[in-house]
Amino acid sequence: MPFNLPIALTWLRVAVIPLMVAIFYLPNTWLTPFEQNLFATILFVFAAVTDWLDGFLARRMKQESAFGQFLDPVADKLIVAAALLVLLNMDRVQVWVALVIIGREITISALREWMALLGAGKSVAVNMIGKLKTTAQLVAIPFLLLNDTLFGWLDCARVGTWLIWGASFLTLWSMFYYLQKALPQLAGKVD
Repeated sequence: MPFNLPIALTWLRVAVIPLMVAIFYLPNTWLTPFEQNLFATILFVFAAVTDWLDGFLARRMKQESAFGQFLDPVADKLIVAAALLVLLNMDRVQVWVALVIIGREITISALREWMALLGAGKSVAVNMIGKLKTTAQLVAIPFLLLNDTLFGWLDCARVGTWLIWGASFLTLWSMFYYLQKALPQLAGKVD
């Protein structure tokens, strides 16, 4: 397993997950609800920035690796799923949103594994719609975590809800896109 700066950043993103979740289980005497929301938001935004940074550095420093290509999307999925479960527990996101996003991730991960076994993994390689989906999720979730009013007028809960609904639409769209791309290979190989 290679170890370099981009992979270290990806591992750091994974390490942020338990911290982000644990913040909401600290006693109110340690952190106020606002501070919990703020610190969780900061951790999530940090993780989202490292998602971009690790890929940029891997390309720039010519340190791309198969392990990094495996770990990066796993870290993305874990941080998004953890945040969604926290938000679901706090009634800040609807069950259907969490099911759509987490269900899509499981479905497409399984599809990619199966397509790789068939020797057709490139047909379901990451596409722009998948990147848009991830970006939409990484923008929506901080608003829902913060759950406050900014600048006296920006209702983060409302904006976050609209954004996560948009992210859910992109999530479904990307799932159907990848399923459609895989359909010719799957139709010819099914027992």
